[in-house]
Amino acid sequence: MSLVGCGPQPSQNASDDANTSSAAQPDANHTHIDLSALSLPEGFSIEVLSDAVPNARQMVLSAGGTLYVGTMERGDVYALPNALEPNPPPPVVIASDLVMPSGLAMKGNDLYVGALHRVLVLKGADAALESADPAGTGALPFEVLLDDLPDEPHHGWKYLGFSPEGALYIPVGAPCNICLSDDERFASILRLEPDGSTSVYAHGVRNTVGFDWHPETGALWFTDNGRDMMGDDIPAEEVNVATKPGMHFGYPHVHAGTVLDPEFGQGKQPDDYSPPEVLIQAHSAALGMKFYTGDRFPSEYGLALFIAEHGSWNRSRKVGYLVSVVTFDESGSHYKPFITGWLEGENNWGRPSDVLVTPDGNLLISDDQAGAIYRVRYTGT
Repeated sequence: MSLVGCGPQPSQNASDDANTSSAAQPDANHTHIDLSALSLPEGFSIEVLSDAVPNARQMVLSAGGTLYVGTMERGDVYALPNALEPNPPPPVVIASDLVMPSGLAMKGNDLYVGALHRVLVLKGADAALESADPAGTGALPFEVLLDDLPDEPHHGWKYLGFSPEGALYIPVGAPCNICLSDDERFASILRLEPDGSTSVYAHGVRNTVGFDWHPETGALWFTDNGRDMMGDDIPAEEVNVATKPGMHFGYPHVHAGTVLDPEFGQGKQPDDYSPPEVLIQAHSAALGMKFYTGDRFPSEYGLALFIAEHGSWNRSRKVGYLVSVVTFDESGSHYKPFITGWLEGENNWGRPSDVLVTPDGNLLISDDQAGAIYRVRYTGT
């Protein structure tokens, strides 16, 4: 894998195949949002931060208070300036016509966007946004950082994050429901060093769309979506922990720590692979996750793990469509739903896709069906 430099090289400006106009308004969202249908623990409240972010996926917040949001099907990247302030301005589209630009990360003042086989970077993102043409006729100076990732769209969407050491982590999902590829980058999490070198950090990861580093141990925790077509309840979704490079988490041989794959599990031993830390109902589609590092929530939520469960598509009865929380104590981990109500019977009006803890201790949730960003507060009343 090569690093595309930031000098005058071919395809340096991402506008060669994408519209990076900065001030276009996103299309209005027409999904009915019913906050009264949502159930939260006592003392918590939820509000709509914005209902004008169609197909909202991963979120990152700049030091200057701009919330950036990626998408999948739409190919857009949004900016919500002063997102946490009262009466913020409406979102704007800062890039469009990208291929699944779902993964975002911030490092310093720079915004990174993962779009299938490429990683783009917008240096000084907030400043670039402020100086952009308000008519939306200019182009933001996105640069191509990396452009030789696999271009297979199946599980090709990205979720990005910078480790405490400054390396960029990039998942490459399996190019199928169940298969074994000759390219070791598939079904893995890659690590891109600041010097441009890349390596496979974790193997056997079918489709992670959410990860975070434990604030105390520094270990990488990540969700992983299990294979399909084995029934309603097999295999479970996983939350895994990678404490060092080179660990293998089972796919395609072993699922959920103990389930041998009917096609690729013959002769394999579950003990040869790293087991999951937490198991979640099969087909819930656990996506974005973050440790709670704020101080606004009750003490039981200190360093708890919040997870956006996007919801099932191939199960006889739907599951997921909620935000869950995993708390920890001396006896271990404890999973429970945190917010429910996006699914009513077999009808869903929303699909949580990512979570983000804000500097003031609140929790943001993106919803790619309702095109919304929610804010969860603890009021104690």
